[in-house]
Amino acid sequence: MLHNLGVENTALGFLAGFTGRALDDGLRKAGLHTAFIWLEEGMTRINVKIKARQEGEINGRGPAIPEAAVEALFGQLDRLTEGDILVLAGSIPWAMPDDIYQQILRRLDGRGVLAVVDAARDLLSAVLPYRPFLIKPNTFELGEIFGRTLEADEEIRQCAQELQRRGARNVLVSMAGDGSMLLDETGGYHRLGVPPGEVRNSVGAGDSMVAGFLAGWLQEGSYEAAHRLGAAAGSATAFQDGLAGKQQILSLLDKF
Repeated sequence: MLHNLGVENTALGFLAGFTGRALDDGLRKAGLHTAFIWLEEGMTRINVKIKARQEGEINGRGPAIPEAAVEALFGQLDRLTEGDILVLAGSIPWAMPDDIYQQILRRLDGRGVLAVVDAARDLLSAVLPYRPFLIKPNTFELGEIFGRTLEADEEIRQCAQELQRRGARNVLVSMAGDGSMLLDETGGYHRLGVPPGEVRNSVGAGDSMVAGFLAGWLQEGSYEAAHRLGAAAGSATAFQDGLAGKQQILSLLDKF
């Protein structure tokens, strides 16, 4: 999605087997830069997303990741410098330590690298002391952190403010059909609804929102613009069977 929005980036992570090769080949053919670490055993997992009256998924089990591969990843991250942005997204592989996100941010602490964390529950809460540049919980995930079911805007805002007090610089909350909310590090509060359209697929919508936010912030230097492009990217992907393209995203910018 960053690539679709004109932001050069490099995909990092672990790949294995014929499924890993297919993934890498597909990304390269799409014009993306990759620097994956290849594992000698196993294969990259296959995830099945079920699109029916109610969405579902069957996620496979990924390969074991040896300590040497983790050290190789740390070696890549050690090359990041001030102003670089690192996005940590999703759950962690079963074979990695539960505190791997903390280890990464601790290693980068004080070097001026901007961290974006899109994760849930303890994975997200544990990184807040390292002052991530952006976190993006959805309403359900935000409520899980506080043991509550969140519905009203004001209680969502209060919980997002608490995550800022714990260290997050910017908190972007995706709220499904209710839109999104951004609390930025300058004290700004931004609230958007959703543009008109038919939801066809929620897979990748949250990731698209993060990418749109980063693209908007990098290109405009404005949190308001970042929020709007993020919301448009998330909605545009939800309205497609796959990831949305740039024009599909831009066509929604003035429809909030």
